[in-house]
Amino acid sequence: MAENMRAITDADFDSSVLKNDKPVLVDFWAEWCGPCRQVDPILAEIADQHGDKIEFVKMNVDENPVTPAAYRVVGIPTLNVFHKGELVKQIVGAKPKAVLLNELEEFIAS
Repeated sequence: MAENMRAITDADFDSSVLKNDKPVLVDFWAEWCGPCRQVDPILAEIADQHGDKIEFVKMNVDENPVTPAAYRVVGIPTLNVFHKGELVKQIVGAKPKAVLLNELEEFIAS
C-alpha cells in the first residue's frame, strides 16, 4: 500500500472522510484484486503531487464491509471522492493516470 495513503476503517470513516475539510478520495480495494494493485502506484503518484489539495485514503473492503455497502460499492477498485460530507464523484475500475487526473481535475486544479 502506498505510504502516502493511510488505511481507514468503517469505525473512522466518518471522522476521516465525511468531516474532513479537504476533498477525500477513498480507494476501495482488496488484497486479492489485481486491478487494485495496478492502480495503487498511480494513486500514490497523484497523492504525492496533489496531496495538499485532496487527501487520499484506502479502505479494504474485506475488512470493512459496512461503508462499501452503504455507498453501493459493488466492483473494485472503486474510487469515491467525498467533499463536505457528500459523495461527489465515483470512478469504477482501474484507469490510466491521465484519465484519473482528468477525473480529479476539479479537485486538484490550483
